[in-house]
Order: sequence, then C-alpha cells, then structure tokens
Amino acid sequence: MKKKLICAALALTTLLSGCKGEPAAQLPSDDLSEISSAEDSEVTFTDHSGKTVTVCSPKKAAAFSASLADVWQLAGGEISFATSDAFDDEKIDLSNNAVNIGDMNFPSAELLIDGGADFVLLSSAHGGGKLAETLNQAGIPYATFDIENFSDYLAVLKICTEIMGRADLYEKNGASLERNINSIIEKRLLGERKTVLYLRAFSTGVKAKSSDSMTGKMLADLNCENIADITPSLLEELSVEKIIELDPDFIFITIMGSDEEKARDYYQKTLMSNPAWDELTAVKNGRCLFLPTKYFHNKPNAEWDKAYEMLAEILNDEQED
Repeated sequence: MKKKLICAALALTTLLSGCKGEPAAQLPSDDLSEISSAEDSEVTFTDHSGKTVTVCSPKKAAAFSASLADVWQLAGGEISFATSDAFDDEKIDLSNNAVNIGDMNFPSAELLIDGGADFVLLSSAHGGGKLAETLNQAGIPYATFDIENFSDYLAVLKICTEIMGRADLYEKNGASLERNINSIIEKRLLGERKTVLYLRAFSTGVKAKSSDSMTGKMLADLNCENIADITPSLLEELSVEKIIELDPDFIFITIMGSDEEKARDYYQKTLMSNPAWDELTAVKNGRCLFLPTKYFHNKPNAEWDKAYEMLAEILNDEQED
C-alpha cells in the first residue's frame, strides 16, 4: 500500500472577508487558487492548541523561533520581531529593521507591545505559551504552532500563505516538496525494510529517539523499523547489550545543542569506548553516521525534501552494496 504524507496536521477553517466586517465567504479547503490578496482580508483558522484565531493583514509579525520566522517569510511575510535564534540562523534573511526580542524561552513582551506587533507566531515547545495572557490583554492576535514533522510544516505553511494571500508560495515551498517526498517514499517502499537506531547526542548525554521525533518520522516513512519503537526501555536508558541483541542495520546520530564537540566526546566516551560497540553490524559496515544538524535537528522547512532524499540515498547505497 502506498504511503502518502497528508497535510492535515491542523484543523483548518478558513474564511475570507473584508476587515471592516463584510460577510465572510467559505473558502474551499482544497482550492488555494481562490484566495484573494491579503490586503484588507481576514483569515480565521484553528491553531495547534485548538484555539480559533482571526488575523487581518498583519504588517508587523513576530516569531518565537527561527523555524517559525522562516516559515512566515517562506509564505511571503516579513518578520518585524524574532527571538535571538532567528538572527543566528544563516538561512533566514531578516530585515535590518527586525527587532531581537531575546531568547526563545524568555522573550520580551514589552518589545512586542511597544513596537506595535499585530500577529505573533508562538511555539509551545519553547515557552511561548507563557505570554498568551499578556498578549490577550494587549489585544494582539497570536497562534501556537508546533512543527515536528513535514505534515506539520505543510499545515502551518498553508495557514501562513492563506494569511498572506500567496497560493503560489504554498505551491513552491509546500506542495512541490510533498510530491517529491511522496515519490522518494514510494521508491523506498519497494526496497528492503531496514532496522535503525536513532540517537540524539548532547553535551551531557545520549538518548534514543522514537519515530515520534522529526528524524524518526522520516526514517519510518522511508521503510525503516526503529528498534526504540519495539523496545521502549531504550528511550529511558541506553543499553549496549540490548542494542547488540537487536543489531540494527543503521545507527543515525544527530547533535543537539550548541557545543557539538562536547556532544561528540560524550558519545565516544559512553558508547564507542565499549568494546562491544565495535561488534555491531552498523559499526562494522560504516553505517553508524552523524547526520547534519541543518536537516535533522533544525527544521529543514523548504528543504524538507532534501532531508528525505539524503536519508533515502544512504539507505539505497547500502541496498546496492
């Protein structure tokens, strides 16, 4: 059975009407071509928290993560306020007038209010929800978005492009990627199913991650069985003995945090120093691989298809050996 990615992570109800109160017309959920210009138009949708949100042609948007800032700009918007990680992200070209509102976990509400922000993209994963009451009191519309996989990205991009009236950018940065990814998945489903272990390393530990994680979901889509899914105890505590028993075909590792050197050192001291580690099939065959942070820790957004393609090529190369 062909496995398709579906853009249905958020319950979308979109209505367009004049901001001055003209009657709203129902927008067909599967036809973005009928979206008019965002100028003086109102869009209503349901965010990840289940809250109904209405925005009207925002001019001074704020984003509470680099990923959300990137999505807003991919949708044709301009970011006026962003957390500090967005200013550090090389792929995001922020305006010279954009205001740094501080760390994503401790952003400044004062800068948003005093600066006249008229729409805020929050991330509950980074404490954005703490400002909800303040934003409510200030009368600033906000929406909570959590992007963990490609379907989430598509759904958030759809909302943002509807707000901006840019169906063309949904096609360019969303629908075209979906077609590419579905093609990659279909080809992988024809190949042999592989077992994998996906690890996330940071300066003070190494954790196994399930298929609920971003990279874990991509691996599952690409016809892989994650041994942490079938042995949940690995999610709590890594057991080299259990890993050796299950002997996955591949081990994939991503680095979390800013100190990559310490993360790699921790991995080497805790796992690679164990002589039994070298007996794993994945290690002996050179299939124990660090994945680039750009695609597999940070959200790849408009390059999500490249992330899928990269993983598929690794899996296919092994198949052809």
